[in-house]
Amino acid sequence: MTVREQPEGRQQATRDALIAAAMRLFGGQGFNGTSIRQIAGEAGTNSASIAYHFGGKDGLRVACAQTIATRMSAVLEPVLTNAGPDPDPQTAARTLEQLAATMAQFILVRPEAENIAPFMLREVAEAGAVLEIMLEKVIGPMHGRVCQLWAVATGQPAESDESRLTVFTMIGQILYFRIGREVVKCRMGWERIGSAEADTITATIARNVRAIIAAERSAQ
Repeated sequence: MTVREQPEGRQQATRDALIAAAMRLFGGQGFNGTSIRQIAGEAGTNSASIAYHFGGKDGLRVACAQTIATRMSAVLEPVLTNAGPDPDPQTAARTLEQLAATMAQFILVRPEAENIAPFMLREVAEAGAVLEIMLEKVIGPMHGRVCQLWAVATGQPAESDESRLTVFTMIGQILYFRIGREVVKCRMGWERIGSAEADTITATIARNVRAIIAAERSAQ
């Protein structure tokens, strides 16, 4: 059976498998270091399916970025929606804590984050071809909205250098627990980072966010 003859459900499964395999390999080996043959083998399909579904390796790379954008929006959008269109300072501060906690839980516990984090970090570090997509669909909009919440919670201008950098530091502390996972386990004496360990990390991150907001308010 050729790619075109596969049932629709089978085609979607193949597409999903290719995206998962590409995300894992691109994140681990880089785009240039990964061959079409490797991706197809990892996904359990043939090389022709990449051209059929994505037009080639470049199109598959873009599909990986679009998949991440969709997944991250699905995780974080409900928290932002719950804050409402015009939150008061307390609601904004609470939402910032919830966003940090939600992102931390996703990064630490959800299986798909194991491939998402390395892929994103490599694309950002290498200024890869899909970085523009990530900036347009995930990083830029989310950072901007968090800066708006920061402004409401603290009274600082949303687009000031200080506000934008502070929001990056809040995000950075979360990402470290994925990048430095092995270091954290070693220093904490943990065999793994499961639900209980993730809860402990999440509580610490939320406390840090709360302390930063409180310090900023007291400086007004």
